[in-house]
Amino acid sequence: MPESQNVMRRIRSFVRREGRLTAAQQRAIDLLWSRYGIEPQEVIDFDVLFGRRCPVVLEIGFGNGDSLLQMAEANSDECFLGVEVHRPGIGTLLQGVERLGLANLRISNHDSVELLRNHIADASLDRVQIYFPDPWPKARHHKRRLVQPELVQLLRRKLKLGGRLHLATDWENYAEHMREVMEAAPGFENIAGKGRWHPRPDWRPET
Repeated sequence: MPESQNVMRRIRSFVRREGRLTAAQQRAIDLLWSRYGIEPQEVIDFDVLFGRRCPVVLEIGFGNGDSLLQMAEANSDECFLGVEVHRPGIGTLLQGVERLGLANLRISNHDSVELLRNHIADASLDRVQIYFPDPWPKARHHKRRLVQPELVQLLRRKLKLGGRLHLATDWENYAEHMREVMEAAPGFENIAGKGRWHPRPDWRPET
């Protein structure tokens, strides 16, 4: 490519450090992905995806899915879409979905930013959850942190008016970063009050 042209690459907030799938995880993916997994080509119609109209909760980076599974089981009136890039976690969550027979949970193995930009309609989400994302603790890696102004404004477009973005981390420095980003973000209000922290709500399970 000519030297006068620049190639720009989006900085990702994750690295695919995928361990080996257990036999049970692989079985769950093989048998259940076609039922619970989504690979959208167009904008998702949530009414069609879940077979009914319901409040839609998006969780970005659900890990092994423990808390997402508990919330979906406890809130059958809500519909949950979990996004995770690591397949062992997806396999574990699928095992739980099968065990509990849940109908209100779907899973995406997509880059969350690409999913939001290309496949989720504006003003279609009731809540977005980002729990314990990779803190990227070294200062030189802070640019990789998921919670950044650009993502927050993308989420603002996808949330309904009055929708909520719920963040949680156990890294103090990242918590301060999150609060700084959010309190500077147009369109959002800290429901705990400016400069304050919100206690863990009863509906978010501890894991």
